[in-house]
Amino acid sequence: MEATTDKKYTFKDFSSDQEVRWCPGCDDYVILRSMQKALPEIGVKRENVVFISGIGCSSRFPYYMNTFGMHGIHGRAPAIATGVKLANPELSVWVITGDGDAMAIGGNHFIHVLRRNVDLNIILFNNEIYGLTKGQFSPTSLVGQKTKSSPYGNTQPPFLPGELAIGSQARFFARIAGNMPKEMTQIFIEAEQFKGTSLVEVLQNCPIFNNGAFDEFTDKAVRTDRQLYVEHGQPMIFGANRDKGLVLNGLKLEVVTIGENGITEEDILVHDAKEEDPTLHQMLARLRFPLVTGVIRSFHDITLEERKDEQNEQVKTDSKFTVTADLFYSGDTYQVI
Repeated sequence: MEATTDKKYTFKDFSSDQEVRWCPGCDDYVILRSMQKALPEIGVKRENVVFISGIGCSSRFPYYMNTFGMHGIHGRAPAIATGVKLANPELSVWVITGDGDAMAIGGNHFIHVLRRNVDLNIILFNNEIYGLTKGQFSPTSLVGQKTKSSPYGNTQPPFLPGELAIGSQARFFARIAGNMPKEMTQIFIEAEQFKGTSLVEVLQNCPIFNNGAFDEFTDKAVRTDRQLYVEHGQPMIFGANRDKGLVLNGLKLEVVTIGENGITEEDILVHDAKEEDPTLHQMLARLRFPLVTGVIRSFHDITLEERKDEQNEQVKTDSKFTVTADLFYSGDTYQVI
């Protein structure tokens, strides 16, 4: 069975007949349509695409895709997806999860699928709240954030998904705002083309329980000045006038203005997503001004499947057994009469 196809799909081919039931104004609609637009560009056979989710608003996703899919259990989608991918390596496997599903009850599965580098894709819907269960604080909620379960303010410091992921040896990490569908579609394409575990964090607005959580970075009126969209091989420049950039000052990233204090475009850091050393990628993932979006890390490394295949071949080569009978009759044997 060929993994790719010459058939020309459109986004409609990946739209199921199920009624989409998210709250009006939710960025989940944008993510869904971006995925339905990305898959025809990827060129994978529709019957070779699988979406696996956990529990949460995001986890309704498989119902709305005209592909194979599974609505799994809370936090365990990476484990199920790993089994699916190892059983049939030709499949394009996507994990759909939220910040609570992935990093609370599913935290163990999340970090280890990244560490193992299984060839699958994870889309993390981060709205910094539990939406499906009506507004409790999540592992990404901010300190002081008032929620249904923290009426006086959240006292627990949040995870930064990118920091956690890169600390777990993620080879591919991207971040994108939920109101940037064009860029989101392209990132989904790059994630699928990457060999290994890809993680895409979507800053997804929840208009009911955490409205405007990312407005200081994602609102159209400010995002050119507050966001840095990085591209491999390009200088890290941002701003409405394209006159701001990043330089490395000692052990810290610093924002400078091109044209001031002798700063030229030549002084601005050039983004290298493919660098093996994750130090700068980690710094970019942690940076709050500007907020860094785009593909932050894309380092190609051996996958779990490739490592297992190499091991299996070596075991076969070194083994003195060629058939099962050789194993049965090796060493001490007994005859029962």
